[in-house]
Amino acid sequence: MDYKAVPFEQRIKENIRSYEMNNLYALDTLTEYCKSLCAVTDATVLLTERHGEKIISVGGFAGFRPDVVGDPGRKVRVYGRTIAHLYADTQKVSPEKREAVEKMLDGFANMLSRWGEETYLHTETAVYADELEQKLNVQHVQTAKGENEDVLTGVYHKLYFEERMKVIDRAEVAPVAVINVNINDWKFVNDHFGDEESDRLIKTVAGILKQEKKPDYIIGRVDGDVFIVLIPMADDGEAESYCDRVKQACLAFEDKILAPSVACGIVYKTNVEEKLEDKLDDAEYEMFNNKFEVKNAPGYRERLEHGLHS
Repeated sequence: MDYKAVPFEQRIKENIRSYEMNNLYALDTLTEYCKSLCAVTDATVLLTERHGEKIISVGGFAGFRPDVVGDPGRKVRVYGRTIAHLYADTQKVSPEKREAVEKMLDGFANMLSRWGEETYLHTETAVYADELEQKLNVQHVQTAKGENEDVLTGVYHKLYFEERMKVIDRAEVAPVAVINVNINDWKFVNDHFGDEESDRLIKTVAGILKQEKKPDYIIGRVDGDVFIVLIPMADDGEAESYCDRVKQACLAFEDKILAPSVACGIVYKTNVEEKLEDKLDDAEYEMFNNKFEVKNAPGYRERLEHGLHS
């Protein structure tokens, strides 16, 4: 997703998917409120994340396993998306007070929804304003179309790619797949066929990365033969599938000299408090593990050296 191009109304609808309770509420304060509520009403309460992970429990919920599908309790919804579930046990509440306590719990769930929406809107507005300011600053210094692109490949150059990572971090997007893509034996091509062919190899791999990507993927060339691909809000298996497509496209490439091949390392930013920059070393480590497998696969060396015999 291009976070600088998405209209504010659209991002408000979409970005809520990456928010959890700790992004919207002061959990310490909320816990104290729940304790006070239970002390006054004799009820017990449990708050869970949207998928059922327990966040705040006051009372006898030790053995309770939330079923957010079959028994969702009171849903806390922010901009049309469930952000939490409120469960309550009022069995110890006196019968004459039970109806009033149930209404109080309904009001508590509604209050959480309104509180969450206010916090969410404030956060997204601040991020959006910051991005607009940055975009205006970038446009101010730009003198030609394509200034953000690497001249050889057409993907983002390193400096601009690093700015895009910071924008995603500030928007608190998670999960984000981080993929290190390294060209195998680029130096072999450079040593045997020269700069022109080694540059053509880099362009060929960049073309495959762009060909197999989806519109919201972000690709940067961060070193001579190294690319980083970001997939915001990646689905399960999406990054792995992308790498498989890229590798298959490399194998299918027919040329008298070039035999493109890549190694890929995939890691994930799963917490909005993490920084994408801190994930780059981990992705590089996974890439080297993959490189060892790829370069030791049967037939790899023969394919790499076929240009020497043409």
